[in-house]
Amino acid sequence: MERIRKGDEVIVTTGKDKGRRGSVTRIYADGRVLVEGINVVRKHMKPNPATGSKGGIVDKEMPLDASNVMLYNPVTKKGDRIGYKRLDDGRKVRFFRSTDELVDV
Repeated sequence: MERIRKGDEVIVTTGKDKGRRGSVTRIYADGRVLVEGINVVRKHMKPNPATGSKGGIVDKEMPLDASNVMLYNPVTKKGDRIGYKRLDDGRKVRFFRSTDELVDV
């Protein structure tokens, strides 16, 4: 079970986008996450006639390391650490460490 999953709302803790929030769109196997609207870079692309893509400068979202984001807690309106616990019915769920509220319902 991963601490951050696809669809979670996270807040960036370090870097040029510190303090910004976004939704996780992809999780990479090497521990990086792609967050919607965060870490946008301008990439110079060559034209490729085979795929029909035009050349030029393109804005592209780049992945962040998962250690540089925290799950956003809507109650405290801050990033929060995540813990795990087992419920009485045997399910393993995530919870916010500061408020003990469940993330997964």
